[in-house]
Formats: sequence, C-alpha cells, structure tokens
Amino acid sequence: MSGEGSSSQPNGGFRGSGSMSHVYIQHPPLRCRVPGSRGLFYDDGNKLMISPTSDQVFSWKTSTTFPEVIPESDSITEGPVLLVRYALDMKLLAIQRSNHEVQFWIKETGYTFKQRCKSESETILGFFWTDCPTCDVVFVKTSGLDFFSYDSEMKSLHLVETKKLNVSWYIYTHESRLVLLASGLQCKSFTGYQLSSVGIIRLPKFEMAMATSEDSNKPVLAAEDVQVITVYGRIYCLQVDRVAMLLHSYRFYRDAVVQQGSLPVYTSKIAASVVDNVLLVHQVDAKVVILYDLFSDSRAPISAPLPLLFRGVYSPNMSSSHSSSNYTETSEEKDAIDTEAIIYGDDWTFLVPDLICDVANGFLWKIQLDLEAISASSSEVPFVLEFLQRRKLEAKKAKELCVGIARNIILERRPLYMVTRSIDVLVTSYSYAIKTGSSLKDVKPEKPSSSGVTSVNSSNTVADESTSRGNASGKFLKHGPASEVGDDTVSNHSYSTLDSDDNSFSDRQKKNPANHVSSKVNIDTENLTKVEASNEEVHPSASQTQIIRHSNYSSNVNNSELHNSLVNSAAITSDEMYSFVFAPVEEEMAGDSFYLASVIVEFLRSSNIEKVRVHPSIYVLTIRLLAQTERFPELGLFVTNKIIEPSKEVAFQLLESGAQHCLTRKLGLDMLRQLSLHHDYVSLLLQNGYYLEALRYTRKNKVNTVRPSLFLEAAYASNDSQQLAAVLRFFSDFFPGFKNTPDHNSYCSVLAGMGSSVAA
Repeated sequence: MSGEGSSSQPNGGFRGSGSMSHVYIQHPPLRCRVPGSRGLFYDDGNKLMISPTSDQVFSWKTSTTFPEVIPESDSITEGPVLLVRYALDMKLLAIQRSNHEVQFWIKETGYTFKQRCKSESETILGFFWTDCPTCDVVFVKTSGLDFFSYDSEMKSLHLVETKKLNVSWYIYTHESRLVLLASGLQCKSFTGYQLSSVGIIRLPKFEMAMATSEDSNKPVLAAEDVQVITVYGRIYCLQVDRVAMLLHSYRFYRDAVVQQGSLPVYTSKIAASVVDNVLLVHQVDAKVVILYDLFSDSRAPISAPLPLLFRGVYSPNMSSSHSSSNYTETSEEKDAIDTEAIIYGDDWTFLVPDLICDVANGFLWKIQLDLEAISASSSEVPFVLEFLQRRKLEAKKAKELCVGIARNIILERRPLYMVTRSIDVLVTSYSYAIKTGSSLKDVKPEKPSSSGVTSVNSSNTVADESTSRGNASGKFLKHGPASEVGDDTVSNHSYSTLDSDDNSFSDRQKKNPANHVSSKVNIDTENLTKVEASNEEVHPSASQTQIIRHSNYSSNVNNSELHNSLVNSAAITSDEMYSFVFAPVEEEMAGDSFYLASVIVEFLRSSNIEKVRVHPSIYVLTIRLLAQTERFPELGLFVTNKIIEPSKEVAFQLLESGAQHCLTRKLGLDMLRQLSLHHDYVSLLLQNGYYLEALRYTRKNKVNTVRPSLFLEAAYASNDSQQLAAVLRFFSDFFPGFKNTPDHNSYCSVLAGMGSSVAA
C-alpha cells in the first residue's frame, strides 16, 4: 500500500489550531539524523529506528517520548547495508550485505559470522527474528523460507526447516508473527505462515481480488498495495485495488481466509494507519483522512472526511528560545524544520500502525485521535458512546467525555428512548469490563470473571516503494536520513494469534454464520484468528454527518476522583454514574423530577438485565424522586420486588419519604427489620414513643446495643409512673448488673418522687 504523498501542502493553514480535524500529529517529531547515514531501517521486533554509517549503527527507541530519545550505537565494519535487525534479546546484530549474504555480530564479543545462500540462483528478499520455539531467525528468499536456530556455543546458525515455494515479495509484522508470501504472474496468490508460540502454522493459500482495466487485463499487485494490520486483536490484510478504487479487507481464520468487504477510496494514492483500533484511510491526493471502526458491523465512516493537522508546530518565533541553549541549529536543520508543516508530502511514508516517516528530513510523527472532536461531530449519541467506550489509549479522556455526554443529554431533556439507548451502552460496557477483568481496580466483580483476555494493538509494517521486492517491517528507506518507526508497547512475547477461539471458521459458519465474535484475543494461543464473515460491500454514507457540539462534555468533572475505580478502561461504574451524572443533574433539574426519575428507572432496568451492582445512592435518589412525584405505588412495587435493593440508606430514605405516606414508612421499618438492623429499628421505635414495643423487640431479638437510658427517658417523658416502673423492672430482670448502674438508682429516685405505689 502506497505510503507516500503526491504533492506538498503549503505551510499556511496547517500551523494553527483553528481548523477542524479528527486526527492530528504532534510536534516535535523524533529526529533520526546522524552524519554519514546510509539510510534508515525500522526494526519492529524491538521497536527501534536504525541508521547505519560506515562504521557504526545508531538506534533510537520508539516506545518512549520522542524528544527524550537518545540514540545508542554499535560498531560495525565497512560494507553495503540492505537490511538491519537486532535479535529480540539485543545480543546479536544482523546486516544483509547483499542478495546472497547476511552478516551477524555478537555484540558482547564483537565476533562475526556470515550466512550465505547455497545457490547463487537464490535471492534473499529479507529476514526477520522471531520468538518461535522452533527457530530464531527466518530468511525469505525467492525460493521460499529458511528457518534457522542460533547455536550460541558454535556461534553459528543451524538450518531447522525449509519451505519451498516461489516468492515475488513478502510482508511481515512482528506483532502478528505473520508472514505473507506473494507469488504468481500477478502477485495476487498468497501463502501465509504464523510463527506462533507453539510452532509454525501454515495458513490456507488464497488469492486477492483484482479488477481488470481496459488497457491492462492482468494488473500486477505491488507490495505497497498490501498491508497487514491488527484491529481489536484480529489480524487483517488490506489490499488496494486501484482499478476498482476499493480497499479490500481480509481476515484470517484457522482454516480459511475470508474477504470481509471493501471500503471505497477516492484518490490514487492511499495509505492506512491504525490508532487505538480505529482504521484511518488517508486519501493522500485529497489530503483528508477517513475513520472506520471495524468492530461494528457497519462499514460506514465514523465521521466526515477531514484533513490531518499538525499541533504544536514549530514557528519562527521559537528560534529565540534555542539561542540560550548549548544546541545550535545548522542552516540545513532550520530548512528541514520549515518543511515540518507540509501535510502529505512527497517523502511521507506511513508506518503501521500509527506513525509517519518523513523520509527526506528524517522525521518521525505519531498519529493521534482527537476524541473530543470525534464525539462532537455526530448527533448519534449512542453510537458516539459505543465508540468512546472501546477506546483504550486515552481511556481517561474517553470516560470523561462519556460522563459529560450522559449528563448533557439528560439536562437537554432528550427523548427518553435516546437516553435509554445511551444508558444501555454505558451499563453494558461496564458489565463487560467486570466480566473480562479489564484493568479493574478497587471494584469487586459482581459475577466471576471469565478467563483473562487481552487486546493487542496493531504492529508495524513498512511499505517501501523504492524497491521492487517486498520487505518486512525492517525495510530500507532510501533518501538517506529518513526515519520510520512503529510505536507499539506490546512486548516481544505478546502478540495476536490467528485464532482466538476454539472453533474453526467452518465450524462457526455451521453454528451461526453471522455471529459477531469478541474483540479480544488470547495471547500465546496456537490457533488462527476467527472473525465474523460479513462480506457485504461498504458504501459511503449518503450525507455528511450532522455536527452537534457539546462544548461542555468534559466540564465540572473531577478527574482525580473520576478515574479511581477503573484504569485503562472507559467503563463508568455505578458510583461514578451517581457522582458525576445523576447527582449534578438533580441539582440543575430541581423542577423536573418526573423526567429524571424516568431516566434513573431505565438505568435500574438496564443494570438489572446486566446483573451489575447499583450504588445505594442511586436507589436513595430514585426513592426521593418517586416520592416527590407522588409515585408511591410504583415505589412500593420497586421495593417489594427488590428492584431497589435493601440497604440501610434505602431504609432511612423510605422512612423520610414516607413521613406523609404510612405505607412507604412501613416499608422502611420492615427493611430495617429484614436487614437485622436491630439497633436502628429499636431507636426509631423509641423516637416515635413506642418504647413498650421496643422492649418486646429487644427481648425477642436479644438486642444489647441500645442504652437502657433511652428507654427510661422515653418512659419518663410519658409522665406515666406505671410505665416507667415497668421499664425499670424489665431491665432489672433481664439485664444482669443493671441494679448496680447509676441509671437504676437515678430513675428509682425519680419513680419514688412521682409517688408511685409500684415497687420497682
């Protein structure tokens, strides 16, 4: 798939922040520029950008903040460099010196050895390191694959296995451990292998669809027109059909490779990126990017096409800030900085998943999503919430936006059906987070968690259009001082497998051909990724998405409190729903309790369906709102049917709300007794003057936490000497040692003063 732009964008119009965009790249970039550089190579296995000179190899880590990256170096000997990769343990360095030879350096000792092709008719297209248990390094040749293991004692490679087949070019990504080999006159026949943790898995052979044109009946598929990406843990292959102007997608099953549909493209230059499981299709000639969420069944864009923008771009005024530092920019570097704001330049190369390399200047840019802009660009609130709930890289920001959206649609008194659908999205997402244990913190699952599953972000491939043969994600980028990097935090031993379930594609089709599988995959399983086979073609939306802004979606949200319960998840707990949605809304909607009560009832309904715990404060608020609207019969049904779960807080709210409704108050008293809150129940009886009934309850339930003085004070307040005498007799008979207490002596004196003839 082509990764380079066709023309330069004028500097004006892209430096400011006033333009609308859903996708942006952040200044400053990673600069990979060393004197005498012979080019740049990307090592996706170790997430390194590598730049060799005549006697050294410089490398930059790409998993850290770009401006803070300091290159490391290793010494090498003079010679041509076609490809450079470090071993996954960083102990060896391999350099392809020619089409027939690869040289290896042992970093600790400096010892070198070479591996050559057995036949001069064979050509090495590239190589890559792997953590497969059966081999350490794989050579891709025009005659097939050679799998080697490294013998540390002999300091040499040992041939483990050979796969014989004709290869025109190949694509490999370390994150997927998947290598695709193109063959045939049109290079549209593919054989795939995954080097999994259990060995080498061969995929079924398949062919990619290619439309024919009038002037060329047999077009040849180029390496830059194919990409391997990973979205929601599923491995896809994207293919650009330039004749049909479509972007075809394929997914890998255990026993089949199935075309999943097609996306329209509108320019001859197309590039693709993946940011937080969102597919970005760059229409390079039009200088816009279209976003797709492949998780949903629909292949419609998330939002209208908008340009890719810079943020925090260098300006001439910044030069003064550099003058005080020890670093002095050369005129060449200043000229390079002036080109940083060129959007979709001729020398741009897009690296999967989310990076852009400016080959001519040696800059690396990281692509990022503007979740706030995306959420403000659609009036379909449930759709926006679903999209935000699936975001992981900026989970805190996504949660903040979801809270703001939920609060605003209630304040705006949106139709109840829309609010209900939105609440269902949030509750379902929270329920899923609990069941899968998605980075839960300080939250006890209501149900036993299923086996832990992890979603792995897409890895990186480099499309090099400067060479006729397909390289892996460590290919050579010409133009000398260029950089290309994949920023992926997945460790070398974690990757997406080509099968996330136990059933094969054919088995799944028999059971439910349209069923949508989970977006998570197990790490280090032995099978191939399974997917739903929705092959319907995707058409662009009929009209641009209506834009409705919610400028205060994230206002009045305390981030430190909001994100205490869930980490790396946008799921909103019921506690947060109360604290940041319902409670603030109640304050602002004091005159419309009926609408808010209906909304919270829908929340209770959804929570009951998903079987998730509801915070007691929400039940208390529900009772208060229903009582304010005099919906006492409905409230009684909620309590008796335990839609409102019993708790001490709920019981006291029923007592308070039932001050003018005896049946509701009785529900509160019954709930205290049901919860065995004897002390509270007895205290309430005393408070209302029913001290004799309180005495009977105390004796029956052996309540010893209520002070006798409370009973005695209540009896004395009745001004009835016989009742006071009865209370004294009760405690004297059933509470050993009571006669020796000050209370006994005091109230006996009081009783004598009342002139009673009854002996205590």
